[in-house]
Amino acid sequence: MTTLLYKELRLAVHPSSLVFSFLGCLVLVPAYPYSAIFMFGCLATYTTFSNSREVNDAWYTAILPVTKGESVLAKCLLITGFQLFQLLFSVPFAFLRNTLNIANNPVGLDATAAWYGFGLILYAVFDLLFLTSFYKNGYQAGKSFILGAIPMALLMVAIEAAAYIPAFSWMDSCKPEDLIKQMPILAIGLVCYGVIGTLAYRTAAKRFEKVDL
Repeated sequence: MTTLLYKELRLAVHPSSLVFSFLGCLVLVPAYPYSAIFMFGCLATYTTFSNSREVNDAWYTAILPVTKGESVLAKCLLITGFQLFQLLFSVPFAFLRNTLNIANNPVGLDATAAWYGFGLILYAVFDLLFLTSFYKNGYQAGKSFILGAIPMALLMVAIEAAAYIPAFSWMDSCKPEDLIKQMPILAIGLVCYGVIGTLAYRTAAKRFEKVDL
């Protein structure tokens, strides 16, 4: 699997995917819809799968001594790596924002623990819809992206709107007592990301087994 992942990084990944993965630093921008950062992460997935299609990665992988399921797993691990890297890369900038005492984001949620939990859920929803759609035939990246992006965009609006509801103001706070209240959301996000991600992989692998390359 390590060799297969190396192949993905060298042959399948589009350079723009790496750029998108570093955009977690946007949490430093004073007024910005931070949930859009997750959409950039999903664009990394789209550009990678589109580039894979253009370089005939599926056909090349088909002649390697690996199963279709293993090729799907490699792609899933690749995009998971991009997404988690983006989140982890943003953490120091979120702390720096708090240290600099930058005013609360007027556009929506700040980069709080709740925001990270919601972000993991957004990624899980997108991955499930994108992967299960893409691996029906292994080449319709654009259609699969739209299918995953529309529900994700609606959830993004709902997440940002939470900052304007007084009852949910604790989600938009970095005070220690509020961060503790946000921990269950982060935990739920982690569980959803793991469970839904596993479901996405298994469903995608099962569908790809039926594809005649």
